[in-house]
Amino acid sequence: MPPRPQAFTNLAEEKSRKSPKPSNSPSKGRNVSQQPGQLTFVAPRRAKPARHLADLSMADRRAAVTELGEKAFRADQLSRHYFERHTADVGAMTDLPAAAREKLSALLPTLLTPVKELTTDGGTTRKTLWRLFDGALVESVLMRYPDRVTMCVSSQAGCGMNCPFCATGQAGLTRNMSTAEIVEQVVSGARALAAGEVPGGPGRVSNIVFMGMGEPLANYKQVIGAVRRIVEPAPHGLGISARGVTVSTVGLVPAIGKLADEGLPVTLALSLHAPDDELRDTLVPINTRWKVAEVLDAAWSYAARTKRRISIEYALIKDINDQEWRADLLGKLVRNKLVHVNLIPLNPTPGSKWTASRPEDERAFVRRLEFHGVPVTVRDTRGREIDGACGQLAAAE
Repeated sequence: MPPRPQAFTNLAEEKSRKSPKPSNSPSKGRNVSQQPGQLTFVAPRRAKPARHLADLSMADRRAAVTELGEKAFRADQLSRHYFERHTADVGAMTDLPAAAREKLSALLPTLLTPVKELTTDGGTTRKTLWRLFDGALVESVLMRYPDRVTMCVSSQAGCGMNCPFCATGQAGLTRNMSTAEIVEQVVSGARALAAGEVPGGPGRVSNIVFMGMGEPLANYKQVIGAVRRIVEPAPHGLGISARGVTVSTVGLVPAIGKLADEGLPVTLALSLHAPDDELRDTLVPINTRWKVAEVLDAAWSYAARTKRRISIEYALIKDINDQEWRADLLGKLVRNKLVHVNLIPLNPTPGSKWTASRPEDERAFVRRLEFHGVPVTVRDTRGREIDGACGQLAAAE
């Protein structure tokens, strides 16, 4: 193995001075920046948002409607309005009696309030800052391409995984989001598309990526509930193909195994960012809990169970993880597997000392992976101009 560059040596020295310590104790108030390498697995305890239609299975919706004094079939009507027509205003549901509308409004509380919207790419990329009922802030991004529309959604307010190159990770964890708060991000995007508010004419959301704020598998129950609402056919859910849904993770090995048992053929995206434990311990602190070999074994098991290709996410950081020998090591680890490597030029974040790899180093990294027969692409940096690209979501007002 070639000598480590000076930038990495300094990074390792910093790591050795401040060893990662998992934290299970909730913090008060808004998210608090974490110490280098500190992990937060348990979200701070806060008041929960009001129960929403999207939190519930169809059976539970019917029970809830009955509790409100209405016939069970009203749940089906309400679900069609929300999941098919993307309507949350009961006043517009004229097929429901006025008295029923008033009672059923309890199942459609306002969960997300838009604070700010930024656009780029001629309006086809839109980042929305949302305020949740308790003041917590999250962001989602809608990206329209010629052949698809992708929604990047948040699953937590903040993040407890503390990756040092990610703006969300540096902010710390405020709280988990509810199933309905996650789903409402998608419904809001679908509503804007259907209304023709996004250039390109009326359209529909075709792809969902859980790559916004938060570690999805650290909010497992609510994320799985959201995935089910997203993929179930109307009126049970939005009816988006499971093959169009990607769930990302930094590598929570037990949760990857649970996800494989769910029977949901979604794509698993593994945020690897380094092929060796020494560097990954610092870049992705969860690696101090589950090492590269363990995380990859869990990913290969997931692929074997679901027949879905694993997406390896790798942010290229100048002089840190972009050496050709690391590309060779990565290539040897993933070759001959059901896998695709997605290289991400590091997006700038406030105060970061790191930057994207040189173009010639990026090209060399790609060539080494291709030499090993590994499918690889360099990700489009959509939304960078509005701090809406990978690693940039910070929910700043």
